Amino acid sequence: MAKGHRSQIKRERNAQKDTRPSAKLSYARVSVQKACFVLDAIRGKDVKTALGIVTYNPRYASEIISKLLKSAIANAENNNGMNIDNLYVEECYANKGPTMKRIRPRAQGRAYRIEKRMSHITIVLNEK
Repeated sequence: MAKGHRSQIKRERNAQKDTRPSAKLSYARVSVQKACFVLDAIRGKDVKTALGIVTYNPRYASEIISKLLKSAIANAENNNGMNIDNLYVEECYANKGPTMKRIRPRAQGRAYRIEKRMSHITIVLNEK
């Protein structure tokens, strides 16, 4: 049993909350491995450099990550009042999401399984 009143427990939980600006995309239709190629390229970079990298990266995941990065920048500017020039990508990672299972017909009545993978992508920014 927890100690204290419910409001006290909530106050303590909210005090431990992460205040860094972030953006999360759930159920992105790209596999974790393909998303990580782009995320590894922008990790630790300042925001303007990271936007340049994802803009000119030919991979499909870079288009998704570009939108997510712009969303995280807007969150930092509007919700936290941070300056865009001082921001950098502190954390970015992709976690495994659910997999859609599909069937591909093959010769002699066989069926092969196709797995269409999804991921949950998170970008966390911070000020220098």
